[in-house]
Amino acid sequence: MGDHLGREEEFEKKLNGWGIFGSKYEDAADLLEKAANSYKLAKSWDQAGKAYLKLADCHLKSDSKHDAANAYAEAAKYYKKVDTNEAASCLERAVNIFCEIGRLNMAARYYKKIDQAIVYYEKAAEFFQNEEVTTSANQCNLKVAQYASQLEQYEKAIKIYEDIARHSLGNNLLKYGVKGHLLNAGMCHLCKADVVSITNALEKYQDLDPTFTGTRECKFSSDLAAAIDEEDIAKFTDVVKEFDSMTPLDSWKTTMLLRVKEKLKAKELEEDDLT
Repeated sequence: MGDHLGREEEFEKKLNGWGIFGSKYEDAADLLEKAANSYKLAKSWDQAGKAYLKLADCHLKSDSKHDAANAYAEAAKYYKKVDTNEAASCLERAVNIFCEIGRLNMAARYYKKIDQAIVYYEKAAEFFQNEEVTTSANQCNLKVAQYASQLEQYEKAIKIYEDIARHSLGNNLLKYGVKGHLLNAGMCHLCKADVVSITNALEKYQDLDPTFTGTRECKFSSDLAAAIDEEDIAKFTDVVKEFDSMTPLDSWKTTMLLRVKEKLKAKELEEDDLT
């Protein structure tokens, strides 16, 4: 264990140093790859994933996008063993970079992995539903929603989040999670960049669960919708920061919000071009 810890310390020193001719990121990347391999040998999957994320960041800073995408894909492989949310986020980052640099065959390969995960969890959810094991069925369906949203299948994800929220209301053990499911459904509506859609959805959610109205999750969704309606990127960013300071955003929500922000930026640039 000391071997890879020493390499990570050496890596930090490399990045903190000035470096010569911009070589510090290449040197740090080499050390990080060695550290990641050591973590893999020790079966420390979470640390291996983190090392590959740092490696991807190094490659991006040295403008080696193909290597960065591969590093994200490697991070996903090891996060899959301990944190499927983070794994999905890393996989999406890899896909986005491969698309950006024109490696569509690689992008398709990783998209296929997400598709396969959806099929697997759908079958598992069906099995648990038949056995009337509601909690396990919900967990599998939430994975389906997460992966479907990664593929921009927002309507599919929305239906799952809303159905689980609706069915959880009558269960004392599950109803505490309703506001989270409704927030996730709202996130998917936001990604569609349709203000009318999210506004109507929030009204429906408050009718479904009157207690949702006074929650931080409801206010967050409403404030985000207002920022999108006003096409105000600064306001959008402030709303996200405020919520995150109180309730830290997970990697899935962060990914969804970045998509929304990118759409706002693209719309702003489009309007600037027209003026």
